Amino acid sequence: MDMNGNFPALALNKSACVIGVCLVLLAACSKEAVVPAPAADASAPASAASTPASAPAQASGPVSVVTVRAAKRDVPISVKAVGSVVSLANVDIRPQLTSTIMKVHFKEGQFVKQGDALFTLDTRTDEANLLKAKAQLAKDQAALNDAKRQLQRSQDLVAKNFVSAAALDTAQLQVESQAATLAADAAAVQAAQVAVSYGRITAPFSGRLGALNSQIGSVVQANITVLVNLVKVNPIAVSFTVPQSEWSNLMAAQKSGAKVKIRAALPDQKEAMLGRLEFIDNNIDANSGTLKLKAVFDNPDSKLWVGQFANMSMEVGAMPGAIVVPQAAIVQTARGSIVYAVVDGKAALKPVKILYSAGPDAVVSGVEEGMVVVTDGKQNLRPGSTVVDRQAQAAAKPDAAAPAKADAAK
Repeated sequence: MDMNGNFPALALNKSACVIGVCLVLLAACSKEAVVPAPAADASAPASAASTPASAPAQASGPVSVVTVRAAKRDVPISVKAVGSVVSLANVDIRPQLTSTIMKVHFKEGQFVKQGDALFTLDTRTDEANLLKAKAQLAKDQAALNDAKRQLQRSQDLVAKNFVSAAALDTAQLQVESQAATLAADAAAVQAAQVAVSYGRITAPFSGRLGALNSQIGSVVQANITVLVNLVKVNPIAVSFTVPQSEWSNLMAAQKSGAKVKIRAALPDQKEAMLGRLEFIDNNIDANSGTLKLKAVFDNPDSKLWVGQFANMSMEVGAMPGAIVVPQAAIVQTARGSIVYAVVDGKAALKPVKILYSAGPDAVVSGVEEGMVVVTDGKQNLRPGSTVVDRQAQAAAKPDAAAPAKADAAK
């Protein structure tokens, strides 16, 4: 300690300390970096040991691929959509008179045919009114017959100049008046018969009934109480929408006179159902840019049910003589779509243009019919790469082994 109370031996320059620490760390890093190279394997070939590390890897052999030939065929142009199953008729059965339910003729969820009885209502009052109307009709019919007899007598007396012509006119008036009264009575009888017929409620069409809403003994109100719901299930319809871009194809298909084939398939069904286009809406939805369609299908086995979703496929045209390749053969690049064709055992890059996609296949231009294209293993190819079809190799293996087996048998 000096006279000022400091320790000169410990008062080191801060910058000198930092430099010293850095030098120590640098020396340690340099020792770790200098690692002796491993000795070359004595069993390795001399050529492999002498190959520079910077040399690019060379292809060890031909690339194994799967190929298919481009085919030429007629491809139908189809439109796909998702639709919902709807009924062609869905009604609520309501009574047309206020009465009491006397009998129910069905079970909930039952299939019924057109004309089958559903309900019987209490119509005793209406039946009494019907009898009253019939009695009045009979009374007026008798009065009309009497008026006709009076008219006949008046005609005979006028012919003999026993009465004046005015008496004949009065008799004629009585006949015509009674005839009009009789017509009114007949109409009253028909009205009473209609009221009585409302007591027996039948199915307006064939279909399936829903839940029963009113039991026996319930009082129902005319045109208000819902007794049961009835839906038509055969035939049945599927409603769906298509983009407005398909409008021209639809119009062309209709003008050609050919029936537009429509298929509907449920997710759990393997076979699609064939139907017919029944309805095209008269306007395009401005909000969604879609056109509403409806197709009708025969549904005897009730495969389609109201409310289900179905995958729709509609054929609106065809591309005759189109060149088709699998979608798996197409490679998307920054410059467009390409395929790898096999020419003389080597891969050749072919630019293509996709004209139409049809499920697992695609209609393209840029390749010819019968050209061999690569569907699997194309990620390992480069233009000029030697290729070997693994399917051809697998088919040739049994043939190559056959002579050996024959020699062993000998």
